[in-house]
Amino acid sequence: MPDMSASVSLAMTHLVPLAKEVDENKVTPGVLGFIVFAAMALAVWGLMKSMNRHMGKVKFKEPADADTTSAESAADSEARRS
Repeated sequence: MPDMSASVSLAMTHLVPLAKEVDENKVTPGVLGFIVFAAMALAVWGLMKSMNRHMGKVKFKEPADADTTSAESAADSEARRS
């Protein structure tokens, strides 16, 4: 396996002059920052869409007969005990 330190030092000698050409007063996120932001935006959009779908399945009102049937069954059980 070749020595990695030689290739790293060679890469650094080519990148250091490029870094000096960049304006030190101007900082931008670059392409990587845009890709990360876009991925996070897509993830939030997907989560919101999924949450909307799941919330659509929820029934907030209980059926009216559920309360009356439970009350009637309680009354029937009381009547049977007497």
